[in-house]
Amino acid sequence: MAEVVLTKENFEAEVLNSDIPVIVDFWATWCGPCKMIAPVLEEFAEEYDGKVKVGKVNVDEQGELAIKFGIEVIPTLILFKDGENVDKMSGYCQMDALERFAGV
Repeated sequence: MAEVVLTKENFEAEVLNSDIPVIVDFWATWCGPCKMIAPVLEEFAEEYDGKVKVGKVNVDEQGELAIKFGIEVIPTLILFKDGENVDKMSGYCQMDALERFAGV
């Protein structure tokens, strides 16, 4: 499954009501570390399709969501399980760290 572009309009349906865990990536186009982690997240989304969903929130376009979740640094990843924010990680990471973060 491709990564899902998240907005305030679809956040509840795609993340809070998801049957599987969701990693939400808060990012921006101008962010160097965001560009570095993007291919890792894309590979993760493909490898764990159906087990974990990956959603992306562009903080410049969806500032309301960034404020709601207290995003101060990007990239920031938040893990949601059963509609609950259960973990948070900031900065670049490699696949193994992402797998540990998601619990897969």
